[in-house]
Amino acid sequence: KSSPLPCHLLIFLLYLNHIVSGQIRYSIPEEMKTGSLIGNVAHDLGLDLKRLRAGRARIVTGESIQYTELKTDKGILVVSERIDREQLCGDVTPCSFSFEMILETPIELHRVVVEILDVNDHAPTFQNSDVKFEISESATIGARFILESAEDPDVGVNDLQKYVLTPNDNFVLKQLANPDGSKYAEMILLKPLDREEHPRLSLKLIAVDGGNPQRSGTVNIEITVLDVNDNAPVFNQSVYRATVMENAPKGTYITTVNASDADSGSNGQITYSFSKLKGIDIFTIDMSTGSISVSGQIDYEKDKKYEVRVEAKDQGGLTDSSKVVIEVLDINDNAPVINVMSFSSPVSEDAPPGTTVAVINVKDADSERNGQITCSIDDNLPFKIKSSLSSYYTLISDIGFDRETTPEYNITITATDSGSPPLSSARTLHLRISDVNDNAPLFDKGTYSAYVTENNSPGMSIFTVSARDSDWNQNARISYLLEDTQISGTPVSSYISINSETGVLHAVRSFDYEQIKQLTLVVKAQDGGSPPLSSNVSVNFFIQDQNDNAPQVLYPVQTSSSLVTEMVPRSADVGYIVTKVVAVDVDSGQNAWLSYKLQKATDRALFEVGLQNGEIRTIRQVNDKDAVKQRLTVVVEDNGQPARSATVNVNVAVADSFPEVLSEFTDFTHDKEYNDNLTFYLVLALAVVSFLFITCLVVIISVKIYRWRQSRILYHSNLPVIPYYPPRYADTLGTGTLQHVYNYEVCRTTDSRKSDCQFARPCSQNVLIMDPSSTGTMQRMQSLFVTLLRIHLVSAPPFADSYFIQRLPRSHALCSSLP
Repeated sequence: KSSPLPCHLLIFLLYLNHIVSGQIRYSIPEEMKTGSLIGNVAHDLGLDLKRLRAGRARIVTGESIQYTELKTDKGILVVSERIDREQLCGDVTPCSFSFEMILETPIELHRVVVEILDVNDHAPTFQNSDVKFEISESATIGARFILESAEDPDVGVNDLQKYVLTPNDNFVLKQLANPDGSKYAEMILLKPLDREEHPRLSLKLIAVDGGNPQRSGTVNIEITVLDVNDNAPVFNQSVYRATVMENAPKGTYITTVNASDADSGSNGQITYSFSKLKGIDIFTIDMSTGSISVSGQIDYEKDKKYEVRVEAKDQGGLTDSSKVVIEVLDINDNAPVINVMSFSSPVSEDAPPGTTVAVINVKDADSERNGQITCSIDDNLPFKIKSSLSSYYTLISDIGFDRETTPEYNITITATDSGSPPLSSARTLHLRISDVNDNAPLFDKGTYSAYVTENNSPGMSIFTVSARDSDWNQNARISYLLEDTQISGTPVSSYISINSETGVLHAVRSFDYEQIKQLTLVVKAQDGGSPPLSSNVSVNFFIQDQNDNAPQVLYPVQTSSSLVTEMVPRSADVGYIVTKVVAVDVDSGQNAWLSYKLQKATDRALFEVGLQNGEIRTIRQVNDKDAVKQRLTVVVEDNGQPARSATVNVNVAVADSFPEVLSEFTDFTHDKEYNDNLTFYLVLALAVVSFLFITCLVVIISVKIYRWRQSRILYHSNLPVIPYYPPRYADTLGTGTLQHVYNYEVCRTTDSRKSDCQFARPCSQNVLIMDPSSTGTMQRMQSLFVTLLRIHLVSAPPFADSYFIQRLPRSHALCSSLP
C-alpha cells in the first residue's frame, strides 16, 4: 500500500473543492478467482461502514472491463473479473491498474491502485518449431550464429532466464541480453565443420524460465554444412533509430538498414529479415534493399516505441544482426472522454446557489498539449463548471431555481483538448427541478355571481368555481371548501354544498324567492402541499322568482260560513262602482302584475270589471226590469309564464231598500230554510241589526278613547312602535300589489245574523301574530276587507271615489272581522 496524499495537499484540495481524497495501493497475483479478497478498503481508508452506505460508495473506472467490486456492506474490495497480467499490461512492469472510489454527501474521491503480480502461467515459446542453418564448412572457429529468441509473457523471475543447447562437439551456447533486458543466445563455433564427415547436424535449443515449477520451450536446430563461405555480413550501424507518426498509412517509409559482405558472387549476396519483431504485422522490410516501411496500424496510445532486430544473411548462411529503434510520434486523434461520476436529478427548486449538481471525469488518451482539456457549458444556463482534482470537474448551480418558469434543463458539457486541430466531445445532462409548494391556488375572478331560479331541485348543480395552481403534482392538487359562515343564523352548508375535487356547487335545498333573495358565501381553494396554501373567493347567488304563487283574493271573502252581497240602487247611473275585487300575489315583478276579467255574469250587459284595478262598475243605467239577484264570477290572473289565476264570486243585489235586499239576500242562501217563517226572521234580523249597530257605536267610541290614551303614552315614551305586517303580503322590494301595511277600523252590518263584529284591542296590549300557513289568518284578512267595504258602501255617497282603501298611520289599532 502506498501512503495517502500529503496532508498539506489534502487540506488545500478540501479548501478549494470541499472534496476529500486519498490513495491506497494493493498488490495481488494474477489469475485470482472471482470473489477473492483484495483488501479492506474501509479499514485502510479509515472509513465507517455506515459512511460507505450513506455516501453510496461506488467504483468508477471509465473502462469497459471492471476487474474489482466494492462490497459496501463489508467495506472490502474483491475480484469481479479474471485478471490476466499479460493481457492487461503485456511486458510492462510493474503492472497495475487504478480506479476511483467516490462517495457522496459530501463528495470524497479515493484513488485505489492495484498492482498485478505475475505468476508463472506461461512457458517460453519459440516462434518457429524448427530453425535451419546453412553453415559453410570454412566457417572459422568463433563464428557466431544467432538463434531464434524465445518469448515468455511472464515477467521478473517467471520470465525467460536462460537457454540450454543440447551437447555437441562443434558448438557452444553463449547467452546475451538486449538493451531492453530481453535475452537471446548465439551458437559459437568451437570446432570447424567438416561437411564430408557431418553434412547435417540436429540440435535442440531449450529456453527455461525461473518459475516454480519451472517451464521451458524447445526449438529444433537443423544445420546444413555448406562449402566455402568464410565471410559473414556486417551492418554499418549497431543501432538504427527512426521516427514515425501514429496512424501513418501503409507503405510509409521509415528507414533503411545496410550490411556488407566481403565475399563475392553468390556468397556476397545479402538478404534482410526481422529476426524478432513484436507485432510483425506493423512493419515490413525489403529483403533486398533493407528498406523498412509501415504495413499495419500504428497507435501511439498502444505503443510509444518499437525495438526490432534486423538480420543480414549471405548466401553462405553467415549472418549479422542490428537493432532498429522506432519512436512513434503522437497526433491528436483521440477526443476527450467524459464520464459522469455523480449526477443529482431532480434538484429541489429551493436549492441555494452553489449546489453541486454533478461531478464528471474527463480523460484524453493523447499526450502533452493533445491531452490538455478544458470544459465548458452554455453561458445562458444558470450553472458554472469548476475544476477540482486533476481531470475532475464539478457542475454547480449559479442562481436559484424556479420550477414554474423552467421545470428542467438540458445541460451540455463540452470537453475540448488543446490539439491542432482541437478535438472535442459533449455530454448532455437532463436535469429536472422538483417542485416545492410556493404558489397558492388562484381563482380566475375576484368575485363570482350566479343566478338560481327558485323551486330548484335539491342536489342540482348550480355553479362551478375554478382555481389553478402553477405548482406540480400534489402541490397543485386543489380541494374546494366552503368557509363556515352563516346566512340568517343558519350555517351556509344547509343551503349550498361543494364538490371538493371539481368545485361544483350544489343546492342542498329548494330555494324560495319569497323567503330568501340572495346568498353570499366564501369558497376556499386549498392545495395539497405541506404546509398547504389557499385563497378565497366570494360567490353571490341571486334567487330568481318563479310564478309559483296564484293570486289570493282578499275581498270579497269566499267562505262557507259567510256570504257577501253588494247592493246597487236601481237609480245607479252608468259607471256606478258596485265593489272592488282586491287580490294580492306574493310573487314579484311581472309574476305579481294582476289583471281582472269578468268570466260569468247573470247580466253581462250590466256590469264590467276594471282590467287593472278590479273595480266592478255598471256599464248602463239600472232599470226596474233588472233582476234583484245578480251573480258575477271574476277571474284574477297574474302576468307570469305560465299564468296563474283565482276566481271569486260576487253577489249583487239590485234594490233601493234594505228590506228588499234582505228578502232577496235571504233567498240567495236560505230559500227553503226560511220560506215558512219569513216574517219572523225579518223582525228578528231588524232587532239584531239594531242591537249590533248600537253595540258597535259604543265599542268604537270606547276604542277611540283608549287608542287616544295609548298614543299619548307611546308618544311620551321611548318604546318603538311595532307596526303590523300581514304575513306573505308585504313585498319588501315594492314590486307586489300591496306596497304598504294598512290598519283599519271597521264594522260589519250585512248578513248580521251569521256574523259578528270584532274590534281590535289597543296595539299596546295586543299584537296580532299570523301564521302564513293558517287558513284562519287568511279568513281574518278577508273579513277585514269585507267589513271595510261594508262601511264604505253604507257611508259613502253613490259616486264617491272608488279607491276606498286609504293609507293610515302604522301606529293605528287593528280591527278584524269574524271568520
